[in-house]
Amino acid sequence: MNIYTLKAFLISAVILLGSASAGFSQTNQLPEALSDVGITEKLGDYIPADVQLTNQDGELVMLGDYLNRGKPFILNLVYYECPSMCNFIMNSLTDTMKELRWTAGKEFDVLTVSMAYDETWELAKENKTAYVNFLNREGAADGWHFFVGEKSEVKRLTDAVGFYYKWDESSQEYLHASAIIFLSPDGMVSRYLYGMDYHELDVRNALFDAAEGKIGSTLERVLLFCYTYDPDSGSYVPYAMNIMKVGGVITVIGLGLFIGIFWIRERKKTSKQA
Repeated sequence: MNIYTLKAFLISAVILLGSASAGFSQTNQLPEALSDVGITEKLGDYIPADVQLTNQDGELVMLGDYLNRGKPFILNLVYYECPSMCNFIMNSLTDTMKELRWTAGKEFDVLTVSMAYDETWELAKENKTAYVNFLNREGAADGWHFFVGEKSEVKRLTDAVGFYYKWDESSQEYLHASAIIFLSPDGMVSRYLYGMDYHELDVRNALFDAAEGKIGSTLERVLLFCYTYDPDSGSYVPYAMNIMKVGGVITVIGLGLFIGIFWIRERKKTSKQA
């Protein structure tokens, strides 16, 4: 993980929360309020399947009820009454999902979980209705799930993915980092994308990786094979080695077709001469 990038986004969070002017020293160090706020990547770890949450329909469910259906997940941790940063995160994620050719509920699912244990399932339902309507994609309502939960249960989930946040009395808001987290179909943490602006290519590649290359058309799989995640930039970049491999395969196929066509023509000429 790029610590500098993470700190930069935490700084942005403080600015959005309206406390930057009071919190930063001239050395640009993170304020004391953020000393135990941030993300510790838990790549390869699994979310606890027995975490109990309440979904947007008021039903008590376990996360395991949504796992092992053959689709990767986007997990985003927000809270529904957030006055600033969470709105940017949710709007950016929705905009990116509009750009994706893949659809929530078909190729992947989204799990939106409130970190605020006092929020209600009715509030989760309101948010789901608003964002699904904003997305305006057929079938998305079946694949975008909104949850609230008891403090202890939500904490089990956030600790499992290394997402650390806290309530700030002075601002009356939660202090937290900005990121979306990608999970494999069985709940393994696969990738983190930081910030509040998620590029379609990065999200598509992260979903592709989380699904172990099992989603998308054949052409998309070939194209996505040519990218690799760069932790320094926090995004996906062209991977020269894989590009060379794909180029080599294309060359071999092209050469094979050329030889095959040439051989068929020569056989026809020989047959006519005979």
